[in-house]
Amino acid sequence: MIHSMSGGVLSDNEVYTFVKVEVEGAPCWYLAPDHVQEGALVLVPHGYMSAQGRVLKVERCTQQTAPVPMKRAREILALL
Repeated sequence: MIHSMSGGVLSDNEVYTFVKVEVEGAPCWYLAPDHVQEGALVLVPHGYMSAQGRVLKVERCTQQTAPVPMKRAREILALL
């Protein structure tokens, strides 16, 4: 981990699993457990409710390469 001169963290080398899920015809990115595979059915938060979707793509990313900002990333609720 690298720290800036002002005391903040510049780099987090942790690797996260992100999945692109098709929900109601639109692709959305979610944080996922490591064992999720393409084609899996999942339950995800969508709007104010939850919805079923299918995993289109799985990517392993760092905080800097994540497809969405880590602070705004939502997580898969369940594997179906």
